[in-house]
Amino acid sequence: MAGAVCLTSGGQDSTTCLYWAKQRFAPLLALSFDYGQRHRIELEAARAVCERAGVPLTVLRLDVLRELGGTALIDPQLPIAASGGRGGLPTTFVPGRNLLFLTVAAAFAYHHEIADLVIGACETDYSGYPDCRQQTMAAMERALQLGMDYPFRIHTPLMHLTKAQTVRLACEVGAYEALAYSHTCYAGTFPPCQQCPACQLRARGFAEAGLPDPLLLRAQGKR
Repeated sequence: MAGAVCLTSGGQDSTTCLYWAKQRFAPLLALSFDYGQRHRIELEAARAVCERAGVPLTVLRLDVLRELGGTALIDPQLPIAASGGRGGLPTTFVPGRNLLFLTVAAAFAYHHEIADLVIGACETDYSGYPDCRQQTMAAMERALQLGMDYPFRIHTPLMHLTKAQTVRLACEVGAYEALAYSHTCYAGTFPPCQQCPACQLRARGFAEAGLPDPLLLRAQGKR
């Protein structure tokens, strides 16, 4: 079965995955979710990245996550912190988010007769989120196959890469320039705050890769 659906948040990882998938699948469809996220600028970033990549984007609403709340990614009254959540998780952890995203993405793919799903989950250089682990992805793949009686495959090209390796992969697949239009900052600002955990992780990746962040260059008017 040809084609793939790439979950696209507008962030660094999903932008890299989008271009990785573009080299391997046709047709390629991008899927984003409006779930009441605090940094809604990411939906604008997803549209800008997909337009640059020439990949059609569909945005679906998932109001249930907004209604549940309880996370700093949704509730602006909660502080953004690398710890402080249940079990020491970051306060930005949204319980069940990737599980729900993949389930909806699979249903979307099913209607388009597509079996391949691409997601930027990573357990090597991630924030401790349990729904980004290889074990979780393998379990979800099997559950979707059984639950829809369809041969889904979940691709996680970043799963075992550091952020520096992800930057290098972005260069290899032609995503580097598009990263200028991506969004990572948990504060939801442009220019990015460069203080939140997401900004710091991104900065470390570009520093270790020995490359400037094109997003910061754009913010400085140099791109």
